[in-house]
Amino acid sequence: MATSPNINKTLTVVPDEVDTEVLPVHEPVPVETADLDSPELYLNRELSWLEFNRRVLHEAEDESNPLLERLKFLGIVSSNLDEFFMKRIGGLKQQLGAGLLEVSVDGRLPGQQIEECYAKVRELEALQDEILPQLIAQLAEHDIHIKKYDALDDAERETIRTHFFENIYPLITPQGVDSTHPFPFISNLSLNLLVALRHPGGDEEMRARVKVPVGLGIPRFLQVPGSHTFVPLESVMTKNLDVLFPKMEIVDSEVFFVTRNANTARDEDQADDLLAMIESEVRHRRFANIVRVVIDHDMEPARRGMLAAELGLDEADVFERRGLLATRDLLSLIDLEIPALRDPPHHPIDHPRLLHHPNIFYAVREQGSILLHHPYESFSTSVERLLREASRDPKVRAIKMTIYRTSGETKIIDYLIDAAQNGKQVAVVVELKARFDEAANIRWSSRLEEAGIHVTYGVVDLKTHCKVILVVRQDYNGLKRYVHIGTGNYHAGNARLYTDLGLLTCDPDIGRDTTELFNYLTTGFTPKRNYRKLLPAPKLLKRALLEKIQREIEHHANLPEHGHIQIKINALEDRDIVRALYAASQTGVKIDLIVRDTCRLRPGIPGLSESIRVFSVIGRFLEHSRIYYFENAGQPEYYIGSADSMMRNLEHRVEVLAPVEAPELQASLRTIIDIQLSDQYDIWQMQSDGSYVELKGKNTDGDGSQQALIRDAQERLRRAQGAKRRKSQSTHKRNISLRDD
Repeated sequence: MATSPNINKTLTVVPDEVDTEVLPVHEPVPVETADLDSPELYLNRELSWLEFNRRVLHEAEDESNPLLERLKFLGIVSSNLDEFFMKRIGGLKQQLGAGLLEVSVDGRLPGQQIEECYAKVRELEALQDEILPQLIAQLAEHDIHIKKYDALDDAERETIRTHFFENIYPLITPQGVDSTHPFPFISNLSLNLLVALRHPGGDEEMRARVKVPVGLGIPRFLQVPGSHTFVPLESVMTKNLDVLFPKMEIVDSEVFFVTRNANTARDEDQADDLLAMIESEVRHRRFANIVRVVIDHDMEPARRGMLAAELGLDEADVFERRGLLATRDLLSLIDLEIPALRDPPHHPIDHPRLLHHPNIFYAVREQGSILLHHPYESFSTSVERLLREASRDPKVRAIKMTIYRTSGETKIIDYLIDAAQNGKQVAVVVELKARFDEAANIRWSSRLEEAGIHVTYGVVDLKTHCKVILVVRQDYNGLKRYVHIGTGNYHAGNARLYTDLGLLTCDPDIGRDTTELFNYLTTGFTPKRNYRKLLPAPKLLKRALLEKIQREIEHHANLPEHGHIQIKINALEDRDIVRALYAASQTGVKIDLIVRDTCRLRPGIPGLSESIRVFSVIGRFLEHSRIYYFENAGQPEYYIGSADSMMRNLEHRVEVLAPVEAPELQASLRTIIDIQLSDQYDIWQMQSDGSYVELKGKNTDGDGSQQALIRDAQERLRRAQGAKRRKSQSTHKRNISLRDD
């Protein structure tokens, strides 16, 4: 197997010691071999992302987490790995198929990346197969059972069998596989049975495929009524194959599923109708090349070989699992209403500065910009409220919005339609190419267009990933622009599970910039516009970030006590940004990075990155917010927005970072960063070899940064309510005094 470049051959690596204090900043040490373009200085994107999933899987092992939450993390990793094969492995295989020998930033060819990723995935899935039986056994102690069909008692079997024959059996279509019946089409991620059978008394083994009909109301796990006992559907089918194949001898039945390549992009320049092209692409994805097959570990070798050959796969593309396959479906079980086995319920607060204002536009205009932090603060009483009030306010003239992902439970689409029906100008930029949400976005687009809303699909060859709302209102002193800029999608479900930030503002410069942004998105003309405060990608953002990093280098050179960069993002992948951070660290600039998953940068290398710390926070919420902080010689700059430091975000997407300028809002961002950097429970620290060390051992009370931020939000609400009560009491006393006079 190919090995990773060995950084120890050229650089001295800091020992794997964990220290939550700031790493000491030494005088720059000349490291002749530390060419900042050297592949050894850059971690592999794919392997780094798999390392993130190892950290997530650790949450499933962690006995301090409630049982159903541990089951959730196990399901998340399974779902993530399926998507990894669909997107990343699929793309690497396309490169191989096209004969591309392009070397990655870290010096790996596509084939080498696939080989190393396969090894890591097999390690992760083997660990999953160890954890799941332990979780099932512990769940049984709480009277929650995941059982095979033949492990049920007679009454339970009869109940499940009756339900199966009445509600599922008519949907099943067995398909023979022989010289007159070619191997059938296998849809992406569908569970299947490969059945071996023969005629009674016969010697010839025949084969059939039976699809497990999960979906469209059919659950993967059938529940025994009146209990928390669940039976995998494939187990029920396996024990009732005699009905599907009457008078045949069932030799064996084995479960498998396949993963298909999701990279089926077409050429937009050649498409007369982008909507039709995306619809075709979504349909085509069903028939895309298979990139792997997952099978029972004890599948009979001849059938294993036949299956791989029929699917056009090499032996390396066959992945064995012990026990339950497709463990992503465990996510369907985690909503059981058993509080003792779940995290304590979390109820987002109403933002204190919006709580007592009857009109959201007055609140923003009178109090200044407002910083939102989800899910600690409510999405429905802030972002959705903005659109609800805008749709009904007779003074609102226009609403413009970008949609990358949204959900059926989000009321945003309804509010946009209400606004159009109330005579307002409504324009929506929908990103049709949001991966795996294309079909949903096509439906939203059609519904919006039917309501008379102006729908566009962004700029050719660029994904519209920014999260922006612009409301134009006729205020008492003329037209005023109200803007929301967020780090997360306008998706109500995600807003309860993801940590995201949003800025509500009527800053005139940001309003003008947002108008320019929408004019670009709806026309594609003149990408380089005169932006005063916003930093949009792809034209300005990357250059601005590199300039700000360079500015910290210059400040530190002139004033050694200055020079500090802190960035909280989901991924750090762009080589130019990593290179600039290395250069800054070489001069002594202090750098703190909170990176959720992929990180190419190696921290802690003497003379190169010893002043850089990299952390990753894994908790009950998915960290999703982006914050960029530059000390700027005592005149701090903070930005929030949609962009990670990835080449795709900075060069191939329309993104936006917005400045957060009000001192009280900067203080709120400072609190978030400081709380996360002082976390000693939900945080991991990256080592120079790309591995991570958990810091949980320094805090055993289970109180990580996310819980601290929940408390912080609740305390701010209590203070606001207390101030409101005191003001009301003061007014009441004054009124009594006036009456007495």
